[in-house]
Amino acid sequence: MPVSEAAKKVRMVILDVDGVLTDGGLYYDADGNVSKRFSVQDGLGIKLAQSVGIEFAVITGLNSTAVEERAKGLGIRHYFSGHHRKIPILEELRDRTGIGFSEMAYIGDDWVDAGPLSLVGLPVAVANAQPEIREMAALVTSASGGNGAVREALRFILAAQGKLEALWADWKGRP
Repeated sequence: MPVSEAAKKVRMVILDVDGVLTDGGLYYDADGNVSKRFSVQDGLGIKLAQSVGIEFAVITGLNSTAVEERAKGLGIRHYFSGHHRKIPILEELRDRTGIGFSEMAYIGDDWVDAGPLSLVGLPVAVANAQPEIREMAALVTSASGGNGAVREALRFILAAQGKLEALWADWKGRP
């Protein structure tokens, strides 16, 4: 199936965090606290996609207050932390939401994302993903993780669904 056809069916986008929503860096301060950097453009892309009914989920291997707060701030209702085995979470999402795997997109960058990428209708890898992950993907972004890759993937999905132009027209016409 062509990638644009798979994108037309997407009703849920599932995101990895480190290396996808962030650049993968862990920033430690002198007290050992970790902070992360998120792209504002990715955030707006998520809000735009939500405005036309696309659901989001975050599955991350690490437990991070910063990530949990970012997900909350973006209105992402499905947040799962501390999970390196992600297929059971996808199955739970399918059962809880009624959204089938073929209607899901997953954006990943590393080996922990291989399982979900093998199940979903639209597997996406960021530009700086591991070679095996890029090979599994139907779509590889030109942007790297944490630097607009999520926004790029969402633009592709929204364009395939015929929703991008209307969203742009709405924003362009705002006072």
